[in-house]
Amino acid sequence: MNFISILYGAFLFFVLGIYWYLPQQKLKLWILLVSSIAFYNTLQGGYIPLLLGLIFINYRIGLELGANTSPGEHTLDWRITNEQWQFAQSDWNSRRLKVLWVGIALNVVLLVAFKYLPPLFSFFHQSTTNSGNGAFKLIAPLGISFFTFECIAYLVDVYRGAPATANFIDFAAYKLFFTKLISGPITRFHSFSSQFNSLEFPAVDAVVDGLWLIARGAVKKALLADHLGVFVDLCFANVQRAGSGDLLLATFAYGLQLYLDFSGYVDIARGSTLLFGLTLPENFDSPYFSTNIADFWRRWHITLGDWLRNYLYFPLGGSRKGLYRTCANLIIVMLIAGIWHGAALGFVVWGILHGLALAIHRLVDSLSNRMETLELFWQSTIGTILAWMLTQSMVFWSWIWFRLPNLQDSSFVVSHLFGHTGDAQFSQKVYVEVLNMSQGQVAVSLIALFLFMAVVFALKRVLKVQFNWPVKLLFVPLCLFSVWILAPEGALPYIYFDF
Repeated sequence: MNFISILYGAFLFFVLGIYWYLPQQKLKLWILLVSSIAFYNTLQGGYIPLLLGLIFINYRIGLELGANTSPGEHTLDWRITNEQWQFAQSDWNSRRLKVLWVGIALNVVLLVAFKYLPPLFSFFHQSTTNSGNGAFKLIAPLGISFFTFECIAYLVDVYRGAPATANFIDFAAYKLFFTKLISGPITRFHSFSSQFNSLEFPAVDAVVDGLWLIARGAVKKALLADHLGVFVDLCFANVQRAGSGDLLLATFAYGLQLYLDFSGYVDIARGSTLLFGLTLPENFDSPYFSTNIADFWRRWHITLGDWLRNYLYFPLGGSRKGLYRTCANLIIVMLIAGIWHGAALGFVVWGILHGLALAIHRLVDSLSNRMETLELFWQSTIGTILAWMLTQSMVFWSWIWFRLPNLQDSSFVVSHLFGHTGDAQFSQKVYVEVLNMSQGQVAVSLIALFLFMAVVFALKRVLKVQFNWPVKLLFVPLCLFSVWILAPEGALPYIYFDF
């Protein structure tokens, strides 16, 4: 079931009708669980027993971690000495840590088994047999990366002192909630579950906000990202025939496509969730207008960045152990982020590039703190523009390895970004037959789209302009109608479904 379809709209409002008709919170949770299973069944129904089994296992591990950290009744017994109590406490905390590692290992092994073993088996099979047919094929469950990260976050939070839920339905409804199951945003259990304690039917402005987010997300995905995707796919599927101008435009277009595709999905997810009287965290905050790579990662895929900070960067020591150890931690974290996206070496390169960029930024920032002249330069208009240009050049350049994780393809593109003449027949096919636009017109269109995004950013962040709910309500049908009429035939799948 595609988010941008009449079927999803009918499904959403059918579920909402039952959800708000039922008076009890427990029944609402059951509706969320059953509807989420039905939703996933339209995509990969065969994996539902596996997901339910993993939810139950993580639920039980959470209960084990959340048990009384002072086991037994010895804390109330005067016959137990303080030394004996401390020994029992230390022994129990050691046991909890082992349980936590078992839970983390279980989720990591699951992720590795589905995402990384099949490519490795195929690689070794091709190396030994010289055959292009892999010996081992296994399709990973949609959303498995987000699923496992949420489970790990829940277990660590409980280990750190958050209460473990005793209600399996509560936990299962959170884990399988269909609006966020496939591509996030990564949501913590306790912040999501606590919303049920004060659940109320959303006010008119909240309902309109939900509908507006759905309509806006549909425009981003179907009207903008999918049109960009047609051009990007043509260029990157024919890198040998494309010229430098084609590759530069495709790289820029892919950066815009990825942002619009993923943020469009999140908008629809957040808008759908608002109609249930619940909220999901924001995942994007105009990342292409950040002026340093650290700020970019505070505004791009925000929930992933938050997860990496809380469950990897801080446990590694964060910035508490000196500048060079901080830089090493940043590189390690981003390397893991790259591997999380996929098994291909291109994702490793992408992660290392971002890790090095973060480390360099930290070193420059440290140097600027000691040199007043350098700090004043970065705060000036010229310094800010230069910082923005350097940041976004690095971000868009690194997207090449993200889009073409095969190193042979990505290396070819990087080495042919300048001074390479393309195939005339390729240009004819792409610009005349498919797009009906010249290369210059494509470039102007991409620049115009970016400038429009800049205007929206300025209105929101600088001028603080916000639409009121009647204006949003007016735009909802206009946006949905434009998607219906102008979206390209054969909608492209959401990019982050692959991760």
